[in-house]
Amino acid sequence: MTEAPKFEKEKCNGCRLCVSVCRHGGFVVSGDLVEMNAEAECVWCQDCELVCPTGAISFPFEVVEES
Repeated sequence: MTEAPKFEKEKCNGCRLCVSVCRHGGFVVSGDLVEMNAEAECVWCQDCELVCPTGAISFPFEVVEES
């Protein structure tokens, strides 16, 4: 796995929104909660961070596109 978002498992409520928006399989369901998939390649789209209602997912940087 390349550089990935910070995932605070204790904040996860199991809503699975991150699983549904990650196009690269970065998150997997484990029981009632979600875990990061160590096999996945994060492309830093930040979709998971945007949909997480509890703030369990965060990026330690801001992605900026240059024009």
